[in-house]
Amino acid sequence: MPTIADQFIEVLAQAGVKRIYGIVGDSLNPIVDAVRRTDGIEWVSVRHEESAAFAASSEAQVTGSLAVCAGSCGPGNLHLINGLFDAHRSGAPVLALASHIPSEQIGTDFFQETHPQELFQECSGFCELLSQPEQMPRLLRSAIQSAAGRRGVSVLVLPGDVANKSTVKPTGHGVVDCVPPTVVPPESQVAQLADSLNSAERVMLFCGAGARGAHKEVMDLAGALNAPVGHALRGKEWIQYENPYDVGMSGLLGYGACHEAMHSADRVVLLGTDFPYNDFLPQQNTVQVDIDPTHLGRRSVLDLAVQGDVGETIRAVLPRVRQKSDRSYLDRMLREHAGKLEQVVEAYTSNVEKHVPIHPEYVADAVDDLTADDAVFTVDTGMCNVWAARYITPNGRRRILGSYVHGSMANALPQAIGAQFAEPDRQVVALCGDGGLSMLLGEILTVRARRLPVKMIVFNNSSLGMVKLEMLVDGIPSFGTDHVGVNFAAIADAAGIDSVRVERPADVRENVREMLRRPGPALIDVVTDPDALSMPPRITGEQVAGFALAVSRTVLSGGVGKMVQLARSNLRNIPR
Repeated sequence: MPTIADQFIEVLAQAGVKRIYGIVGDSLNPIVDAVRRTDGIEWVSVRHEESAAFAASSEAQVTGSLAVCAGSCGPGNLHLINGLFDAHRSGAPVLALASHIPSEQIGTDFFQETHPQELFQECSGFCELLSQPEQMPRLLRSAIQSAAGRRGVSVLVLPGDVANKSTVKPTGHGVVDCVPPTVVPPESQVAQLADSLNSAERVMLFCGAGARGAHKEVMDLAGALNAPVGHALRGKEWIQYENPYDVGMSGLLGYGACHEAMHSADRVVLLGTDFPYNDFLPQQNTVQVDIDPTHLGRRSVLDLAVQGDVGETIRAVLPRVRQKSDRSYLDRMLREHAGKLEQVVEAYTSNVEKHVPIHPEYVADAVDDLTADDAVFTVDTGMCNVWAARYITPNGRRRILGSYVHGSMANALPQAIGAQFAEPDRQVVALCGDGGLSMLLGEILTVRARRLPVKMIVFNNSSLGMVKLEMLVDGIPSFGTDHVGVNFAAIADAAGIDSVRVERPADVRENVREMLRRPGPALIDVVTDPDALSMPPRITGEQVAGFALAVSRTVLSGGVGKMVQLARSNLRNIPR
């Protein structure tokens, strides 16, 4: 007779799941064995369960469909939690199986006992214990529907002994295909939005991930309003390309004239963004459009809140918007943006062929030029986020994934694994920081074992660059941010992965080009300048004072050489 584990896998197959990421373990054995006996679904062994969750999240974000990860009881499923936090906050439909100790031992402080139903509550929209065979398949289907319909994480806790019990109910075919809904705001809100836009002289649009699929609508609205268009980091891939109104990105990683445009406008329209840094947002003359009502007004004081899908809302309001004739505000912001790009974004991508260590911007620029037009980039948190934000060019087909909301280190490589499994014929490039890569370094063995053609580009500066910048801005000399250099190319070579170490800028482009051509996995270890730090688009007096204080403290401690090099590296990168 089929077991609960057999039924579990059958329901996943009905939901279109192709694989489960995880590490085998005793309480998972019934599930793993059911996978072994089922065609069309595979077990993907990783080296750390955190990677399993990141990989599932990436697959879900690339495909838009449910992805699954699993962890055995106790430490096994505990390791999932960081990746699940990232998946849930990214809106990725992920189902996590948290295997549990034998049901009769629950509550006895048994070996490896934890309380998964409590542990995973904060990083999921659904977290329940399946304790009786009679609960299947209904409870699993509820978990699937929650993850797919709410676009987040569901966790199903399943004791190993229960998984091995016989089924008592037929599986059936009850899985519903959940497509994210569109929401059209009520007529009253559409009318208010039109009045707000028509009454303003200078309108600025600021877009986030919620603008996905609404590129044309945003451009049409910007054209009618002569409005500059800025974006948050998560909005970059959806809104920056083919955008004649682009003024860049806001935030600590930002660039260009976005901040100035936002604060020069007399009406700012937030479109599908829950941008968390409220210090960068105006606190007046602001309108927000979002499909999620919990996002409305929690970052900025609003004159008007509109609940609706970005595309549907713009289509509803556009016929009521009067074409503005005055382009002076838009043109001024576009000129300001172009000037800032010449000064900041291109500061290290030309005339640096002899600079050693290599400027990371130069590497990112070369990667942007040489990768495929439909490549998937996964980006480590920290300075890699900055280089991707400033140098990877979106075009409507490329994807740029990162831990943008949760801000976890070590995400790029496991996300690349999930993206490559989801799209085996698509070029996947992981932009890895040396700090992030070293945290989940074992996943290069996963890449090698499955011969995944992931291309890993390591920005190896032997430093935690973003942390260093944060310390300097706070007036604290950098401490604990630098570490002994590691030859990641040698490690990859020992693992059987094609690799090269690049130490001269003249060798960057040819080595990137060659490694991208390789049919299997490849790693490019680029030794980059640890002092090439990023300055935000707007520097406050407090930040200037803090930076100066850190410099003086470092000089007094004997670090003048470092500060001279830092000044040389960033002289042209400071907004004036």
